[in-house]
Amino acid sequence: MNPNTGAPVDGNKTLAQLWDRTRMQGDMPGFAKAITAILSAMRGEDDVEFNMTQTVLSDPVLTQKVLRLANSGMYSAFGQHVSTVSKAVLVLGTDAIGHLALGLKLIEEMSVASPNSSIAHVEMEKAVLAGMVAQQVATSASSIHAEEAVVCSMLHTLGRMMITFYMPERWAVMQQIAGEGNEDDAAMRVLGLTMEEVGRAAAIHWGLPKNLLNGMRSVGPAEPGAEVSPADWVAGLSTMAARCADSLWHDDEDGAAEVKRITESYSGMLGVDAEQMGEAIERAKAVAATDLSIAPLSKPAERRAKALAKTRQRAEGNKVLLSGLADMRDMVDTASPGQMVAMALETVYNGLDFSRAVAFVRNRREGRYSAKLCFGDGVKAMLPEMVFDDAYEPNVFHAALNSDRVIFIENAKDPKFAAKLPQWWKANLSEARSFVILPLLANSQPTGFLYGDWDESFPPIQLSQNEFTLLNEIRSLVVKAVERRHQLEAVGNRVG
Repeated sequence: MNPNTGAPVDGNKTLAQLWDRTRMQGDMPGFAKAITAILSAMRGEDDVEFNMTQTVLSDPVLTQKVLRLANSGMYSAFGQHVSTVSKAVLVLGTDAIGHLALGLKLIEEMSVASPNSSIAHVEMEKAVLAGMVAQQVATSASSIHAEEAVVCSMLHTLGRMMITFYMPERWAVMQQIAGEGNEDDAAMRVLGLTMEEVGRAAAIHWGLPKNLLNGMRSVGPAEPGAEVSPADWVAGLSTMAARCADSLWHDDEDGAAEVKRITESYSGMLGVDAEQMGEAIERAKAVAATDLSIAPLSKPAERRAKALAKTRQRAEGNKVLLSGLADMRDMVDTASPGQMVAMALETVYNGLDFSRAVAFVRNRREGRYSAKLCFGDGVKAMLPEMVFDDAYEPNVFHAALNSDRVIFIENAKDPKFAAKLPQWWKANLSEARSFVILPLLANSQPTGFLYGDWDESFPPIQLSQNEFTLLNEIRSLVVKAVERRHQLEAVGNRVG
């Protein structure tokens, strides 16, 4: 019914007006074309990597984000520097880049200037949050339909995105009738269509594949023991993820309780037990807190305050690094390698405000590395347990020692990174969220390394280029002392 006249609203007229506005304002702008290119690149049978490379290179912002991700701590742990999109596609995989591209397009393309862009932006971020939830849950389920489920979850509330973006005046009427958060209840009265029908119509208008149309459906939890088709599984996950995103948005107790209820009701249908589902949601929240910009979940004001405090703290920390470096330069010609290691470890521990810092020494005769010196609460008791063989294993520590470069791991808790972490680290240091490895190689042979980490009590860490330079200078001074000791021993052996 028309709220003003009481006459029924013609849904076809609503859609006709919607398409008129997309032509005038741009198709969300450029989103339809971009999403089609991205999906084609993800699904292309021939030259998939090349297609994705071309898709990425067509967007300078996406190019920059893809290269930054490929060179982040998680992916660059093995000494590779990624300077081309072609290599980034090989390192990251087309799925990861496709998800990044879709999220970027939703946030940055669709939330350009519009009469009510802030409301549209909220819907965009909720859609991206739904994709994050779906990605984590699908990973827990080890599903071959994970990529499809992530895309469908982001498109599940497409109707809400379309109306907030193109018809903000109708959205305002729906809010007046049904109240904020319940706009869907007034959709038929104001639009002559449900929100789901608007989203489906837009997807058909864009020519999206049928499997995505199926996955965008709202599907309730299946009965216990009922057989679930792949299409219903995708639709069920996208429904669950969208509902969770809406409840997670405000980051309050009521929302958390609702998320628990939603996940428990869908657990059997999706084949992921409730506890695993809860852990997946927590991982999605952690990603969202960093990546989203206006959600209360991301605490934008708090992040700004923390960033300012971190900047000030980092400036003070750099002074500590410089001061410690000066002390090491003064002592490098007289101090023993052990003394230089102690000075270096203390300097990086205080300068970077590590939660814990440990020095490891290689014993060639025994063929192993052992933790010898440490700073931080509770670390000393763990020293005897932090021992591992010097024979190469495919993990981040041996990779650092082989590459002879400072390694920074930004997110050690990422499930994809678990295989690169050795058991001794998982048993003793797994509270760390981020960590740094400073390999010490004398005459091209590893002699040990310095390790420092930050736990969850610290805001997300990013090391500056200046800090990397200072860390390299610190480790070069330790190595100089070790090489001087080796030279003295060699002279002593010749004289003897």
